[in-house]
Amino acid sequence: KKKTVSFSSMPNDRKINSTAACISLMLEGCELKKVRSNSRMYSRFFVLDADMRSVRWEPSKKDSEKAKIEIKSVKEVRVGKKTPVLRSNGLSDQFPDECAFSIIYGDNYESLDLVASSADVVSAWVMGLRYLVSYGKHSPEAPGTGHPSLRTSWISSVFALADLEKSGRIPVSRAVQLIKALNPGMKTSTIELKFKELQKASERPGVEVACDLFVEAYCELCTRPEIFFLLVQFSSNKEYLGVKDLLMFLEVEQGMEGVTEEKCLEIVSKYEPSKEGREKGYLAIDGFTRYLLSADCSIFDPQHRKVCQDMAQPLSHYYISSAHSACLLEDNFWGRSDINGYISALGLGCRSIELVLWDGPEGEPVVYTSPSAASCVPFRAVVGLIDQHAFTASAYPLILCLVVRCSAPQQRLAAQCLRKTLGEKLYLEPPNPVASYLPSPEQLKGRILIKGKKLPPSCEDSEGEVSDEEEGWELARRLGQEDREAPEGGGPRRVRLSRELSELVSLCQAVPFQDFESSRRGQRYWEMCSFSEVEAGRFANECPAELVSYNKRFLSRVYPSPMRIDASNMNPQDFWKCGCQMVAMNYQTPGLMMDLNAGWFRQNGACGYVLRPAIMREEVSYFSANAKDSLPGVPAQLLHLKVISGQNLPKPKGSGAKGEVVEPYVCAEIHGIPADCAEHRTKTALQSGDNPIFDESLEFQINLPELAVLRFVVLDDDYIGDEFIAQYTIPFECLQPGYRHVPLQSLAGEPLPHATLFVHVAITDRRGGGKGHRRGLAGRRGRRVREYTSTKATGIKAIDEVFRTATQPLREATDLRENVQNALVSFKELCGLTPAANMKQCILTVSTWLLHSDNTPSVTLNLAEQYPPMEAQGPIPDLLRKVLTAYETMIQTSRTLIESADVVYGKLIQAQQAGMDFHKELHRIETKEGLRGHKLQKALESFAWNITVLKGQADLLKHAKAEALDNLWQIHNAGQSCGIGRNSSASPESSRLRAPLEPIPE
Repeated sequence: KKKTVSFSSMPNDRKINSTAACISLMLEGCELKKVRSNSRMYSRFFVLDADMRSVRWEPSKKDSEKAKIEIKSVKEVRVGKKTPVLRSNGLSDQFPDECAFSIIYGDNYESLDLVASSADVVSAWVMGLRYLVSYGKHSPEAPGTGHPSLRTSWISSVFALADLEKSGRIPVSRAVQLIKALNPGMKTSTIELKFKELQKASERPGVEVACDLFVEAYCELCTRPEIFFLLVQFSSNKEYLGVKDLLMFLEVEQGMEGVTEEKCLEIVSKYEPSKEGREKGYLAIDGFTRYLLSADCSIFDPQHRKVCQDMAQPLSHYYISSAHSACLLEDNFWGRSDINGYISALGLGCRSIELVLWDGPEGEPVVYTSPSAASCVPFRAVVGLIDQHAFTASAYPLILCLVVRCSAPQQRLAAQCLRKTLGEKLYLEPPNPVASYLPSPEQLKGRILIKGKKLPPSCEDSEGEVSDEEEGWELARRLGQEDREAPEGGGPRRVRLSRELSELVSLCQAVPFQDFESSRRGQRYWEMCSFSEVEAGRFANECPAELVSYNKRFLSRVYPSPMRIDASNMNPQDFWKCGCQMVAMNYQTPGLMMDLNAGWFRQNGACGYVLRPAIMREEVSYFSANAKDSLPGVPAQLLHLKVISGQNLPKPKGSGAKGEVVEPYVCAEIHGIPADCAEHRTKTALQSGDNPIFDESLEFQINLPELAVLRFVVLDDDYIGDEFIAQYTIPFECLQPGYRHVPLQSLAGEPLPHATLFVHVAITDRRGGGKGHRRGLAGRRGRRVREYTSTKATGIKAIDEVFRTATQPLREATDLRENVQNALVSFKELCGLTPAANMKQCILTVSTWLLHSDNTPSVTLNLAEQYPPMEAQGPIPDLLRKVLTAYETMIQTSRTLIESADVVYGKLIQAQQAGMDFHKELHRIETKEGLRGHKLQKALESFAWNITVLKGQADLLKHAKAEALDNLWQIHNAGQSCGIGRNSSASPESSRLRAPLEPIPE
């Protein structure tokens, strides 16, 4: 892997943990690079005047009075490349986004564009400037003087409680325990060292500490600069968040909807440690840190912690969490069977367990995965365990996959044991012959299904011969247990099956797979096939579309190659992308593949069932699992991920020789369809201790969000062998936008106490993460280079004529969406925001420029109109004129979209439904037209493509209209709250509650 390092000019011992620290750094001054409009950069020394009223720089050709900016003239401080100069092509690759900032100042909104040596320096200047600007209306005093802050008072009160003797001093050991109790993840040695440093610096050695020293130690140890910076950004007074500040943070940054002041007060009372703060409704830095670390602010969307998907679809429409050798705790070859493996798998929500039955020495069947296992488990004990634990983690159906390797008499005992132990739970009803699909998980709640072979209807004896499955025999051969009844001259192996066991199989009858055409014509919905990993992999590579189509109606199970004698795991994504429902995993083997499996099945209340993407379920749809680009009708999304910092990272296992130093970096991986698979890493945080700062932005394009999984891996760059530190895996659909902590886990998937990553997540097309589309983010596209999705010719005249009627509506739909998108991106850029910002952020940002010192706006929003215009109240500078023009363009394109969408949508749906009317007649028409072979395959593919495109483009238009209405609601809402709105009699709810377009049936 490419290794990168970062160099920071900020001294390591310098901790920016207060506004005072920021301003003291500015008063000392430091070197920054000044960027000119011609893209040239010049190093200059920048310093804050002693009276804190101006920022100066030198050397300069201007006289000293001109080489300065007065604090009172500063309109805004922007972090990142947020001005045209910094965004220009000549500079974009010369420095990272987090090292740039701009000061917008003066009546003409000029920008001073600066580049610092590190993100820390940027944070200090931005935090300090924002503090000074907010106090610009009265003379600022040096922060930290005068009245003790909310925080100092609280820490002092904690000290007073610990001062049992009321002597004004407490033992160092008690002080250490106190700080550790307030910050559980912190190392005792770190706290002890800090007290020694401070005692030495203040020349007060000894075994006791006074209150002032305790307060200083706490502030230096327990202030996270990145969270303090965030608080300053949203705080009105730069010391704490009031209720309105917190509400703004939750709505604008965290993407939360319907937040009330009451909800904010609940958060304050739950997380603010100081009594005064709770009483006044203030959230200071410690309460804010606690809130950001809490489950209430988790990166995992709480809606997905319970069953949140439609569970009434056929069983074949779900991925099903499946175990291979669940009873083995070690590898396949030397593994010892242990009954606890089943409890563990069922506890993790596994809904399909494999049981291989062998003849037992006591005349009763036993379970192992191979005849040479060190010990065996009686079948009766396993069934008793399954009866006890089957539905503890999930109420949805459990599938027992029986692989029979025992004699007919022992099979009868196994059948009797299953009936007697499982009783009513056992699903024995025969399949409904008039149905076309399997029942749903909802209908099968609390039931146990047996997957296995069934005697043919023609067999009337108490036992008969059936073809055997390959699973399990390869290993038996390897161990000298070759089947004595192997047929001569090859052919499928035959085994004896008892009627009693055969009668337990209903909805999951195991049949051998021949080919896709035979299955399409002859396979019944209750019959299912098992594929070896190698066979399924070949189909996934050579004919993925046919495998996807097969899995729409039938269940398929993929089991690991018998060559995996170390019980390693296959990549489940290789088979999920083709719709294979049951990918059998070795639950006992931790690692990347098991992380993906465990992370994936968390998204639906960890119930063991996940609904497959619509494009893989619909009867007529085009989906290529190996697509290298965006899919027809599925909107690609952009994930903007900022990895900010790590907390309490453990040392890698086995790294004793290395000492205490961990030099971590973070890898973010996307796993999904091939077009989405990607990996980016941060730089290495050198000599950073347990709490490294990364401050690095990563970006991923996601073409099929419903099948994507994000995995964070923390690795130690300095350790030669085992460099793994921690990981966390989360389905893309479960990500929450905003500032979040990632709860890190060990290699085995167990939580690591207090170990987290602090990240910022923004997803285009998602609330809170903004609405920008992929193309808008890549750069605005003019009409000349716009790409239009079109239909494909099937070669059948009548059908092609129907699809041709959709050509114009498809172009119109694309134009409506992209015109709005381009206008949105232009407006956001002029506001100094990224395309991932939402409309409320834009209006609030603009409003800060527009309010005069007497709080009268220079530009107002006329909220009496449904499409509120921005109206200038007198002359305004050029930059504001450009903002107004961009806003007007955005409003007009949005209006056109909202007013035209229904008609265009209707035309697309009409063409789609007319196409679907041909679907039932398709085979008759093909025969009549004489299509066969490659031409027939091409015609079917084109037909599915057209249906998918029409439905997908209609869906995109529906979502674009809903987003445009939501943007109007946000404009109304922000206009009212920030003081630039007038005539706000029209309720913004009217646009928010407008009925959306009807959903398109599958």
